[in-house]
Amino acid sequence: MKIALLSPIAWRTPPRHYGPWEYVVSLLCEGLVEKGVDVTLFATGDSQTAAKLEFVSKTSYEEDKSLDPKVWEAMHIAHLFEQAENYDLLHNHFDFLPLTYSRLVNTPLLTTIHGFSSEKILPVFREYSDRSYYVSISNADRRPELPYLATVYHGIDLKSYDFVPERGDYLLYFGRIHPDKGTGEAIEIARSFQMKLLIAGIIQDEEYFREQVAPKLDQEQVIYLGPVGPERRNQLLGGAYALLHPINFAEPFGLSVVESMACGTPVVAFNKGSMPEVIKDGETGFLVNSIDQAVEALKRIPELDRGACRRWVENRFSRERMVNDYLAIYQLILEKEKPRLRSANTPWGRWEVLLDAPDHKVKRITVAPGKRLSYQKHFKRQEHWFVVSGQALVTLDGEEITLSPGQSVDIPCEAAHRIANPGKAPLIFIETQTGSYFGEDDIVRLEDDYGRV
Repeated sequence: MKIALLSPIAWRTPPRHYGPWEYVVSLLCEGLVEKGVDVTLFATGDSQTAAKLEFVSKTSYEEDKSLDPKVWEAMHIAHLFEQAENYDLLHNHFDFLPLTYSRLVNTPLLTTIHGFSSEKILPVFREYSDRSYYVSISNADRRPELPYLATVYHGIDLKSYDFVPERGDYLLYFGRIHPDKGTGEAIEIARSFQMKLLIAGIIQDEEYFREQVAPKLDQEQVIYLGPVGPERRNQLLGGAYALLHPINFAEPFGLSVVESMACGTPVVAFNKGSMPEVIKDGETGFLVNSIDQAVEALKRIPELDRGACRRWVENRFSRERMVNDYLAIYQLILEKEKPRLRSANTPWGRWEVLLDAPDHKVKRITVAPGKRLSYQKHFKRQEHWFVVSGQALVTLDGEEITLSPGQSVDIPCEAAHRIANPGKAPLIFIETQTGSYFGEDDIVRLEDDYGRV
Protein backbone atom coordinates (compact mmCIF):
# COMPACT_ATOMS: atom_id res chain seq x y z
CA MET A 1 0.00 0.00 0.00
CA LYS A 2 1.48 3.34 -1.10
CA ILE A 3 -0.01 6.36 0.68
CA ALA A 4 0.57 10.05 -0.05
CA LEU A 5 -0.15 12.35 2.91
CA LEU A 6 -0.82 15.98 2.00
CA SER A 7 0.01 18.28 4.92
CA PRO A 8 -0.58 22.05 5.04
CA ILE A 9 2.43 24.33 4.63
CA ALA A 10 1.41 27.11 7.01
CA TRP A 11 3.83 25.50 9.47
CA ARG A 12 6.50 22.81 9.41
CA THR A 13 5.43 19.16 9.89
CA PRO A 14 5.64 18.60 12.82
CA PRO A 15 5.28 22.22 13.98
CA ARG A 16 7.86 23.83 16.25
CA HIS A 17 5.08 25.23 18.47
CA TYR A 18 1.67 26.00 16.86
CA GLY A 19 0.22 24.05 13.93
CA PRO A 20 -2.51 21.57 14.95
CA TRP A 21 -3.19 20.16 11.47
CA GLU A 22 0.51 19.67 10.77
CA TYR A 23 0.89 18.06 14.22
CA VAL A 24 -1.83 15.48 13.51
CA VAL A 25 -0.42 14.70 10.05
CA SER A 26 3.01 14.13 11.59
CA LEU A 27 1.64 11.76 14.24
CA LEU A 28 -0.29 9.79 11.61
CA CYS A 29 2.65 9.71 9.20
CA GLU A 30 5.17 8.40 11.71
CA GLY A 31 2.68 5.87 13.07
CA LEU A 32 2.03 4.51 9.57
CA VAL A 33 5.75 4.24 8.87
CA GLU A 34 6.26 2.29 12.10
CA LYS A 35 3.64 -0.19 10.86
CA GLY A 36 5.55 -0.71 7.63
CA VAL A 37 3.30 1.35 5.32
CA ASP A 38 5.00 2.97 2.32
CA VAL A 39 4.25 6.65 3.02
CA THR A 40 5.29 9.82 1.21
CA LEU A 41 4.75 13.07 3.11
CA PHE A 42 4.04 16.19 1.05
CA ALA A 43 4.98 19.06 3.36
CA THR A 44 7.58 21.83 3.74
CA GLY A 45 11.18 21.00 2.94
CA ASP A 46 12.30 21.47 6.54
CA SER A 47 9.78 18.93 7.82
CA GLN A 48 11.05 16.02 9.90
CA THR A 49 9.83 12.52 9.06
CA ALA A 50 10.87 8.90 8.72
CA ALA A 51 8.73 8.73 5.56
CA LYS A 52 9.76 9.85 2.09
CA LEU A 53 9.49 13.64 1.85
CA GLU A 54 8.28 15.61 -1.18
CA PHE A 55 8.22 19.39 -1.15
CA VAL A 56 8.08 22.54 -3.24
CA SER A 57 8.34 25.14 -0.48
CA LYS A 58 11.48 24.79 1.63
CA THR A 59 9.88 26.53 4.62
CA SER A 60 6.40 27.42 5.87
CA TYR A 61 4.78 30.69 4.87
CA GLU A 62 3.94 31.59 8.48
CA GLU A 63 7.63 31.42 9.34
CA ASP A 64 8.83 33.02 6.10
CA LYS A 65 6.71 36.07 5.37
CA SER A 66 8.36 36.54 1.96
CA LEU A 67 6.25 33.63 0.68
CA ASP A 68 2.83 34.32 -0.80
CA PRO A 69 0.52 31.65 0.72
CA LYS A 70 -1.73 31.33 -2.34
CA VAL A 71 1.19 30.86 -4.72
CA TRP A 72 2.97 28.23 -2.67
CA GLU A 73 -0.20 26.41 -1.68
CA ALA A 74 -1.16 26.10 -5.36
CA MET A 75 2.25 24.69 -6.30
CA HIS A 76 2.29 22.41 -3.26
CA ILE A 77 -1.06 20.83 -4.09
CA ALA A 78 -0.22 20.53 -7.80
CA HIS A 79 3.06 18.81 -6.91
CA LEU A 80 1.09 15.98 -5.31
CA PHE A 81 -1.58 15.61 -7.98
CA GLU A 82 0.99 15.57 -10.78
CA GLN A 83 2.32 12.36 -9.16
CA ALA A 84 -1.05 10.91 -8.13
CA GLU A 85 -0.74 7.79 -10.27
CA ASN A 86 2.31 6.73 -8.24
CA TYR A 87 0.14 6.09 -5.16
CA ASP A 88 -2.69 3.79 -4.18
CA LEU A 89 -4.40 6.48 -2.10
CA LEU A 90 -4.08 10.23 -1.50
CA HIS A 91 -4.90 11.43 2.03
CA ASN A 92 -5.71 15.13 2.07
CA HIS A 93 -5.31 17.20 5.26
CA PHE A 94 -5.24 20.49 3.32
CA ASP A 95 -8.87 21.58 3.57
CA PHE A 96 -10.99 22.18 0.44
CA LEU A 97 -8.54 23.30 -2.27
CA PRO A 98 -7.21 19.82 -3.20
CA LEU A 99 -10.76 18.67 -3.89
CA THR A 100 -10.80 20.83 -7.02
CA TYR A 101 -7.99 18.65 -8.47
CA SER A 102 -9.72 15.35 -7.70
CA ARG A 103 -11.46 14.83 -11.05
CA LEU A 104 -8.15 15.23 -12.89
CA VAL A 105 -6.68 12.01 -11.46
CA ASN A 106 -7.77 8.42 -11.08
CA THR A 107 -6.21 7.75 -7.65
CA PRO A 108 -8.72 7.57 -4.76
CA LEU A 109 -8.78 10.60 -2.45
CA LEU A 110 -9.57 10.67 1.27
CA THR A 111 -10.12 14.06 2.92
CA THR A 112 -9.99 14.57 6.66
CA ILE A 113 -12.14 17.63 7.34
CA HIS A 114 -10.46 19.48 10.22
CA GLY A 115 -13.27 21.97 10.49
CA PHE A 116 -15.12 24.56 8.42
CA SER A 117 -13.55 28.01 8.50
CA SER A 118 -16.66 29.47 6.87
CA GLU A 119 -20.02 28.46 5.45
CA LYS A 120 -18.70 29.79 2.14
CA ILE A 121 -16.40 26.79 1.61
CA LEU A 122 -19.22 24.23 1.83
CA PRO A 123 -20.05 24.35 -1.93
CA VAL A 124 -16.63 22.83 -2.69
CA PHE A 125 -17.20 19.90 -0.32
CA ARG A 126 -20.67 19.34 -1.79
CA GLU A 127 -19.49 19.55 -5.40
CA TYR A 128 -16.65 17.04 -5.06
CA SER A 129 -18.29 14.57 -2.70
CA ASP A 130 -18.39 12.12 -5.63
CA ARG A 131 -14.57 12.12 -5.89
CA SER A 132 -13.42 12.18 -2.27
CA TYR A 133 -14.23 10.18 0.81
CA TYR A 134 -14.79 12.36 3.88
CA VAL A 135 -13.73 11.73 7.47
CA SER A 136 -14.86 13.99 10.31
CA ILE A 137 -12.76 14.57 13.45
CA SER A 138 -15.82 14.61 15.71
CA ASN A 139 -19.49 13.81 15.33
CA ALA A 140 -20.33 17.38 16.33
CA ASP A 141 -18.44 18.76 13.33
CA ARG A 142 -20.44 16.91 10.68
CA ARG A 143 -22.63 18.66 8.12
CA PRO A 144 -25.85 16.79 7.24
CA GLU A 145 -25.52 17.47 3.51
CA LEU A 146 -22.12 15.74 3.26
CA PRO A 147 -21.52 11.97 3.05
CA TYR A 148 -19.02 10.78 5.68
CA LEU A 149 -17.19 7.48 5.68
CA ALA A 150 -16.28 7.65 9.38
CA THR A 151 -15.34 9.82 12.35
CA VAL A 152 -11.73 9.49 13.45
CA TYR A 153 -10.76 11.31 16.63
CA HIS A 154 -7.27 12.76 16.73
CA GLY A 155 -4.71 10.76 18.66
CA ILE A 156 -1.63 11.95 20.52
CA ASP A 157 1.71 10.31 21.26
CA LEU A 158 1.28 9.51 24.94
CA LYS A 159 5.04 9.12 25.40
CA SER A 160 5.34 12.88 24.90
CA TYR A 161 3.09 13.67 27.89
CA ASP A 162 4.19 12.88 31.42
CA PHE A 163 1.47 11.95 33.88
CA VAL A 164 1.59 14.19 36.99
CA PRO A 165 -0.52 12.84 39.89
CA GLU A 166 -0.32 16.01 42.02
CA ARG A 167 -2.51 19.06 41.39
CA GLY A 168 -0.71 22.26 40.49
CA ASP A 169 -1.22 25.75 41.86
CA TYR A 170 -2.03 27.69 38.68
CA LEU A 171 -4.63 27.71 35.92
CA LEU A 172 -3.59 27.35 32.30
CA TYR A 173 -4.94 28.75 29.05
CA PHE A 174 -3.28 26.96 26.13
CA GLY A 175 -4.22 27.96 22.59
CA ARG A 176 -4.24 30.71 20.02
CA ILE A 177 -5.14 34.20 21.26
CA HIS A 178 -8.45 34.79 19.49
CA PRO A 179 -12.04 35.66 20.50
CA ASP A 180 -13.18 32.18 19.41
CA LYS A 181 -10.90 30.57 21.99
CA GLY A 182 -12.05 32.75 24.88
CA THR A 183 -8.76 34.18 26.15
CA GLY A 184 -10.54 37.11 27.80
CA GLU A 185 -13.06 34.80 29.44
CA ALA A 186 -10.25 32.67 30.83
CA ILE A 187 -8.77 35.76 32.49
CA GLU A 188 -12.16 36.61 34.06
CA ILE A 189 -12.59 33.07 35.36
CA ALA A 190 -9.10 33.02 36.89
CA ARG A 191 -9.59 36.40 38.56
CA SER A 192 -12.91 35.35 40.04
CA PHE A 193 -11.40 32.09 41.31
CA GLN A 194 -8.38 34.03 42.59
CA MET A 195 -5.74 31.75 41.12
CA LYS A 196 -2.77 32.59 38.92
CA LEU A 197 -3.35 32.15 35.17
CA LEU A 198 -0.63 31.29 32.67
CA ILE A 199 -1.44 31.98 29.01
CA ALA A 200 0.48 30.17 26.24
CA GLY A 201 -0.14 30.42 22.50
CA ILE A 202 0.35 32.44 19.35
CA ILE A 203 -1.39 35.80 18.94
CA GLN A 204 -3.75 35.19 16.03
CA ASP A 205 -5.88 38.33 16.48
CA GLU A 206 -3.62 41.32 17.20
CA GLU A 207 -6.47 43.77 17.85
CA TYR A 208 -8.15 41.38 20.28
CA PHE A 209 -4.88 40.83 22.13
CA ARG A 210 -4.16 44.55 22.27
CA GLU A 211 -7.63 45.55 23.51
CA GLN A 212 -8.94 42.56 25.50
CA VAL A 213 -5.88 40.68 26.75
CA ALA A 214 -2.78 42.88 27.05
CA PRO A 215 -4.38 45.42 29.46
CA LYS A 216 -5.18 42.58 31.89
CA LEU A 217 -1.67 41.15 31.97
CA ASP A 218 0.26 41.95 35.15
CA GLN A 219 2.95 39.25 34.87
CA GLU A 220 2.14 38.20 38.43
CA GLN A 221 -1.39 36.80 38.48
CA VAL A 222 -2.05 36.88 34.72
CA ILE A 223 1.07 36.00 32.74
CA TYR A 224 1.50 35.67 28.98
CA LEU A 225 4.26 33.22 28.03
CA GLY A 226 3.97 33.39 24.24
CA PRO A 227 4.04 30.26 22.02
CA VAL A 228 5.79 27.27 23.56
CA GLY A 229 7.34 24.11 22.12
CA PRO A 230 6.62 20.46 22.99
CA GLU A 231 8.86 20.18 26.09
CA ARG A 232 7.55 23.35 27.73
CA ARG A 233 3.99 22.40 26.76
CA ASN A 234 4.34 19.09 28.60
CA GLN A 235 5.59 20.86 31.73
CA LEU A 236 2.88 23.53 31.69
CA LEU A 237 0.02 21.08 31.16
CA GLY A 238 1.22 18.65 33.81
CA GLY A 239 1.83 21.32 36.42
CA ALA A 240 -1.58 23.01 36.21
CA TYR A 241 -4.52 22.85 38.59
CA ALA A 242 -6.85 22.85 35.57
CA LEU A 243 -6.94 23.84 31.93
CA LEU A 244 -9.43 26.58 31.04
CA HIS A 245 -11.10 26.18 27.65
CA PRO A 246 -13.94 28.76 27.51
CA ILE A 247 -14.49 28.59 23.75
CA ASN A 248 -16.94 30.84 21.92
CA PHE A 249 -17.43 28.61 18.88
CA ALA A 250 -18.30 25.01 18.08
CA GLU A 251 -14.75 23.64 18.20
CA PRO A 252 -14.26 20.63 15.89
CA PHE A 253 -11.94 18.80 18.29
CA GLY A 254 -9.56 20.50 20.75
CA LEU A 255 -6.10 18.95 20.91
CA SER A 256 -5.00 20.94 23.96
CA VAL A 257 -7.90 19.45 25.92
CA VAL A 258 -6.72 15.91 25.22
CA GLU A 259 -3.09 16.83 25.88
CA SER A 260 -4.03 18.31 29.23
CA MET A 261 -5.94 15.22 30.33
CA ALA A 262 -3.03 13.03 29.19
CA CYS A 263 -0.91 14.80 31.81
CA GLY A 264 -3.64 14.20 34.41
CA THR A 265 -4.90 17.79 34.40
CA PRO A 266 -8.71 18.16 34.24
CA VAL A 267 -10.37 20.65 31.91
CA VAL A 268 -13.12 23.18 32.51
CA ALA A 269 -14.64 24.00 29.11
CA PHE A 270 -17.67 25.75 27.70
CA ASN A 271 -20.10 23.10 26.45
CA LYS A 272 -19.79 23.75 22.71
CA GLY A 273 -18.90 21.72 19.62
CA SER A 274 -17.00 18.52 20.29
CA MET A 275 -16.42 19.12 24.01
CA PRO A 276 -19.00 16.50 25.16
CA GLU A 277 -17.14 13.91 23.01
CA VAL A 278 -13.68 14.87 24.22
CA ILE A 279 -14.35 15.48 27.95
CA LYS A 280 -16.10 13.00 30.25
CA ASP A 281 -18.14 15.45 32.27
CA GLY A 282 -17.68 15.02 36.01
CA GLU A 283 -14.75 12.61 35.59
CA THR A 284 -12.07 14.24 33.42
CA GLY A 285 -13.35 17.80 33.75
CA PHE A 286 -16.51 19.86 33.71
CA LEU A 287 -18.70 21.19 30.90
CA VAL A 288 -20.15 24.60 31.75
CA ASN A 289 -22.13 27.34 30.05
CA SER A 290 -20.93 30.53 31.71
CA ILE A 291 -18.07 32.18 33.54
CA ASP A 292 -19.88 31.81 36.87
CA GLN A 293 -20.41 28.08 36.27
CA ALA A 294 -16.74 27.73 35.38
CA VAL A 295 -15.72 29.31 38.69
CA GLU A 296 -18.00 26.92 40.59
CA ALA A 297 -16.61 23.96 38.62
CA LEU A 298 -13.05 24.90 39.57
CA LYS A 299 -13.98 24.47 43.23
CA ARG A 300 -14.79 20.82 42.46
CA ILE A 301 -11.50 19.98 40.73
CA PRO A 302 -10.12 18.24 43.89
CA GLU A 303 -12.97 15.72 43.55
CA LEU A 304 -11.54 14.43 40.26
CA ASP A 305 -9.02 11.61 39.89
CA ARG A 306 -6.12 12.75 37.73
CA GLY A 307 -5.41 9.11 36.91
CA ALA A 308 -8.86 8.83 35.37
CA CYS A 309 -7.97 11.71 33.04
CA ARG A 310 -4.92 9.85 31.79
CA ARG A 311 -6.79 6.54 31.35
CA TRP A 312 -9.54 8.31 29.38
CA VAL A 313 -6.97 9.53 26.87
CA GLU A 314 -5.13 6.20 26.73
CA ASN A 315 -8.36 4.39 25.86
CA ARG A 316 -9.84 6.94 23.48
CA PHE A 317 -7.24 9.34 22.04
CA SER A 318 -3.97 7.45 21.51
CA ARG A 319 -1.92 7.73 18.34
CA GLU A 320 -2.07 3.94 17.97
CA ARG A 321 -5.88 4.00 17.86
CA MET A 322 -5.89 6.84 15.31
CA VAL A 323 -3.39 5.05 13.05
CA ASN A 324 -5.35 1.79 13.18
CA ASP A 325 -8.60 3.62 12.41
CA TYR A 326 -7.08 5.20 9.31
CA LEU A 327 -5.52 1.93 8.15
CA ALA A 328 -8.94 0.29 8.31
CA ILE A 329 -10.40 3.18 6.29
CA TYR A 330 -7.62 2.92 3.69
CA GLN A 331 -8.38 -0.77 3.22
CA LEU A 332 -12.11 -0.08 2.96
CA ILE A 333 -11.58 2.60 0.30
CA LEU A 334 -9.27 0.44 -1.78
CA GLU A 335 -11.80 -2.40 -1.73
CA LYS A 336 -14.61 -0.04 -2.75
CA GLU A 337 -12.46 1.45 -5.52
CA LYS A 338 -11.37 -1.81 -7.13
CA PRO A 339 -14.12 -1.82 -9.80
CA ARG A 340 -13.46 1.80 -10.77
CA LEU A 341 -9.67 1.36 -10.83
CA ARG A 342 -9.98 -1.36 -13.45
CA SER A 343 -10.54 1.33 -16.08
CA ALA A 344 -9.74 5.00 -16.61
CA ASN A 345 -10.10 7.83 -19.07
CA THR A 346 -6.83 9.55 -20.00
CA PRO A 347 -5.81 12.60 -22.06
CA TRP A 348 -5.09 10.29 -25.02
CA GLY A 349 -7.98 7.82 -24.70
CA ARG A 350 -8.92 5.04 -22.29
CA TRP A 351 -7.64 1.80 -20.74
CA GLU A 352 -9.31 -1.05 -18.89
CA VAL A 353 -7.88 -4.06 -17.09
CA LEU A 354 -9.09 -7.37 -18.52
CA LEU A 355 -6.98 -9.61 -16.27
CA ASP A 356 -4.83 -8.87 -13.22
CA ALA A 357 -2.89 -11.95 -12.10
CA PRO A 358 0.19 -12.19 -9.84
CA ASP A 359 2.53 -12.92 -12.76
CA HIS A 360 0.86 -11.06 -15.66
CA LYS A 361 -1.62 -8.32 -16.49
CA VAL A 362 -3.77 -7.72 -19.59
CA LYS A 363 -5.21 -4.37 -20.66
CA ARG A 364 -7.46 -3.21 -23.50
CA ILE A 365 -6.23 0.21 -24.60
CA THR A 366 -7.98 2.72 -26.86
CA VAL A 367 -6.03 5.64 -28.35
CA ALA A 368 -8.00 8.52 -29.86
CA PRO A 369 -7.20 9.71 -33.41
CA GLY A 370 -4.13 11.95 -33.52
CA LYS A 371 -3.14 11.12 -29.93
CA ARG A 372 -0.16 9.25 -28.53
CA LEU A 373 1.09 7.90 -25.22
CA SER A 374 4.23 9.16 -23.53
CA TYR A 375 7.68 8.01 -24.65
CA GLN A 376 8.63 5.87 -21.65
CA LYS A 377 10.52 2.96 -20.11
CA HIS A 378 9.68 0.17 -17.67
CA PHE A 379 12.28 -1.50 -15.47
CA LYS A 380 10.28 -4.36 -13.94
CA ARG A 381 8.17 -5.61 -16.83
CA GLN A 382 8.10 -6.31 -20.56
CA GLU A 383 5.03 -5.90 -22.77
CA HIS A 384 3.43 -7.40 -25.89
CA TRP A 385 1.14 -5.19 -28.00
CA PHE A 386 -1.46 -6.76 -30.35
CA VAL A 387 -3.45 -4.39 -32.59
CA VAL A 388 -7.18 -5.17 -32.76
CA SER A 389 -8.38 -2.26 -34.92
CA GLY A 390 -7.05 1.00 -36.32
CA GLN A 391 -3.49 1.92 -37.28
CA ALA A 392 -0.55 2.11 -34.85
CA LEU A 393 2.76 3.91 -35.12
CA VAL A 394 5.17 2.41 -32.58
CA THR A 395 8.48 4.01 -31.60
CA LEU A 396 10.91 1.47 -30.09
CA ASP A 397 14.32 2.76 -29.01
CA GLY A 398 14.12 5.44 -31.71
CA GLU A 399 12.95 3.12 -34.53
CA GLU A 400 9.44 3.62 -35.97
CA ILE A 401 7.25 0.56 -36.66
CA THR A 402 3.80 0.62 -38.39
CA LEU A 403 1.26 -1.96 -37.23
CA SER A 404 -2.12 -2.91 -38.73
CA PRO A 405 -4.89 -5.06 -37.20
CA GLY A 406 -3.62 -8.57 -36.42
CA GLN A 407 -0.01 -7.45 -36.10
CA SER A 408 1.99 -7.21 -32.89
CA VAL A 409 5.26 -6.09 -31.34
CA ASP A 410 7.28 -6.99 -28.22
CA ILE A 411 8.47 -4.23 -25.89
CA PRO A 412 11.53 -5.46 -23.95
CA CYS A 413 12.22 -4.40 -20.38
CA GLU A 414 14.06 -1.03 -20.24
CA ALA A 415 13.38 -0.26 -23.92
CA ALA A 416 12.18 3.27 -24.70
CA HIS A 417 8.78 2.99 -26.37
CA ARG A 418 5.68 4.83 -27.50
CA ILE A 419 2.50 4.11 -29.43
CA ALA A 420 0.59 6.70 -31.46
CA ASN A 421 -2.61 6.74 -33.51
CA PRO A 422 -1.92 8.47 -36.86
CA GLY A 423 -5.31 7.46 -38.28
CA LYS A 424 -8.82 8.94 -38.21
CA ALA A 425 -10.42 6.04 -36.31
CA PRO A 426 -9.75 4.90 -32.74
CA LEU A 427 -6.76 2.59 -32.29
CA ILE A 428 -7.53 -0.44 -30.08
CA PHE A 429 -4.81 -2.82 -28.94
CA ILE A 430 -4.29 -5.45 -26.27
CA GLU A 431 -1.33 -5.01 -23.94
CA THR A 432 0.03 -8.06 -22.08
CA GLN A 433 2.48 -7.35 -19.28
CA THR A 434 4.83 -9.94 -17.76
CA GLY A 435 7.53 -9.44 -15.16
CA SER A 436 7.96 -8.87 -11.42
CA TYR A 437 5.81 -5.74 -10.92
CA PHE A 438 2.94 -4.06 -12.80
CA GLY A 439 2.30 -0.86 -10.82
CA GLU A 440 1.82 2.46 -12.58
CA ASP A 441 4.87 3.84 -10.73
CA ASP A 442 7.12 1.59 -12.87
CA ILE A 443 6.96 4.24 -15.58
CA VAL A 444 9.79 6.61 -16.43
CA ARG A 445 8.49 9.19 -18.91
CA LEU A 446 11.10 10.56 -21.27
CA GLU A 447 8.70 12.75 -23.31
CA ASP A 448 5.02 13.53 -22.82
CA ASP A 449 2.43 15.66 -24.62
CA TYR A 450 0.56 16.33 -21.36
CA GLY A 451 3.27 17.66 -19.05
CA ARG A 452 3.73 14.47 -17.04
CA VAL A 453 7.50 14.02 -17.47
